[in-house]
Amino acid sequence: MTIEAILKEDIQKAIQTNFEIAADEILLQPTKKEFEGFYTFVTFTLTKTTRRSPVEIGQIIGNYLKENSRIVESFNVVQGFLNISLKDTTWLDLFGEIIADGSFGTFPSNGQSVMVEFSSPNTNKPLHLGHLRNNFLGDSLSKILKASGFDVVKTCLVNDRGIHICKSMLAYRELGGGETPESSGIKGDHLAGKYYVKFDVEYKKQIAELVAQGMSDEDAAKKAPWILEAQRLLLLWEKGDAETVALWQKMNNWVYQGFSETYNKIGVNFDKTYYESNTYLLGKDIIEEGLKQNVFFKKEDNSVWIDLTEEGLDEKLVLRGDGTSVYITQDLGTTELKNSDFHNDRYLWVVGNEQDYHFKVLFAILKRLGRPYADGCFHISYGMVDLPSGKMKSREGTVVDADDLVDQMVKTAESRTQELGKIDDFASDEARKLYNQLALGALKYFLLKVDPKKRMLFNPEESIDFQGHTGPFIQYTYARIRSIARKAEQAGIAAVVPPATYQMHQAERELVFALAQYPTKVMAAANEFAPSIVSLYAFELAKVYNQFYAEVSIFSDPNPEAVQFRIALSSVVSETIRKALGLLGIEVPERM
Repeated sequence: MTIEAILKEDIQKAIQTNFEIAADEILLQPTKKEFEGFYTFVTFTLTKTTRRSPVEIGQIIGNYLKENSRIVESFNVVQGFLNISLKDTTWLDLFGEIIADGSFGTFPSNGQSVMVEFSSPNTNKPLHLGHLRNNFLGDSLSKILKASGFDVVKTCLVNDRGIHICKSMLAYRELGGGETPESSGIKGDHLAGKYYVKFDVEYKKQIAELVAQGMSDEDAAKKAPWILEAQRLLLLWEKGDAETVALWQKMNNWVYQGFSETYNKIGVNFDKTYYESNTYLLGKDIIEEGLKQNVFFKKEDNSVWIDLTEEGLDEKLVLRGDGTSVYITQDLGTTELKNSDFHNDRYLWVVGNEQDYHFKVLFAILKRLGRPYADGCFHISYGMVDLPSGKMKSREGTVVDADDLVDQMVKTAESRTQELGKIDDFASDEARKLYNQLALGALKYFLLKVDPKKRMLFNPEESIDFQGHTGPFIQYTYARIRSIARKAEQAGIAAVVPPATYQMHQAERELVFALAQYPTKVMAAANEFAPSIVSLYAFELAKVYNQFYAEVSIFSDPNPEAVQFRIALSSVVSETIRKALGLLGIEVPERM
């Protein structure tokens, strides 16, 4: 039984004994820093039933706990807040349990499986900063869900067909001159993106020319030669035209190679990749099924719709009058395919919040169709990433490219580290590895520490600060502790849990308390689909450790029990930081 469970049980007994009422669920919260104690029980909810003041209730319960609880040392009451301090033996017993638990913070299998779909790039451009937030969220969620007991499948749906792909193809066909990644020295995904931008430049020029001839902006946008040709290319692709398909395959293969290099650079991978070119025709059979069940209805132009007004939505087109699919049709089919392939208990889509409405519609339709997996579908919606310079636009070539950003972060990590002058003895390979760890640690932590639902501003300079609320600050704390462990090993000092008679320092109690929160934070992050919970925990643990490091002496304390305990404490903190950052996809350096 956990400390929280024991304390809640003891408080329930105190309420029943002193007030002769059955207590509802007992809620505990961490005591605020300005007050003494570790756990706080709010007494205001008992005033009506007990007809006592909040302070009196706190005093009565506190006295009972002090006399009858085996874990409570003392208490204080501030207005209606009962702040509780625990006995040193309680903290020592708890730490003994933590240090003995090799899987601390990792839960056994819960017998359920979950699919996390993320990344979902388009093959007309390279990955950018927005994709990085998506990838880091999806990868971290996958790790957190696995740690909480789920069997996890990571999937990616590549958007490799459509008019936007044909735009890049057309611009390359007309302007490429046979350029290849090899001949140009440009990564394949960057090369495709280059021609997507070139299409937009030429398209806008054509629109301007038509408008100058007297055509309206709207008509010009529809009748510009290149948009008409891109639409023709799409039809040729759908008909399997050999020349068009060959160009599509060539450019897509360049992009896939480029994506692979980027994924490898940022430490992201997938168990299964789906391609829209293989799935875009799926879903029509589901529409036919739904028509027979009267879930859908036809309009006069033969288009098929669903009325979702009961769900607070509206009427939604699911099949055009000419029999062609819309995105929702494809998603219905792809979801059915994924369920057929894996039979998961839950399905998660990590997709930006501009698609909130789309997923509400998708899930509502799945429920109307009676799909048994519908209740296990979740949209992990996240806000866009802005820069100090403003919003990114792919068509105009103003995106922050993922590869360029990572390379710039590595250079910044290198310059910041060399300024500190602490790695002069590092071999070049070791230094290069450290720069990469710091760069990706800064990038991932900055993008994951914010609640996924919130739009955020990314500041590269701020993200790599060694002293702020950053990944490198936590990585530095880990490296500091590892140096302590090496010093202890060289001195032959063992890490030992002290006997029950040991008198703890307040900084030691606070560190054990912080450590004990880790499993709870992992489970909360899994339940709320929020890696930010683990991110903030890792930062708080690093802060508490640094405070501990400033307040107590580790090696020069005259009490050998204190030295051994503090080395043991440090060791568990470093391992917990490593685990927590690992759930964010962040590596930790052994020294820096």
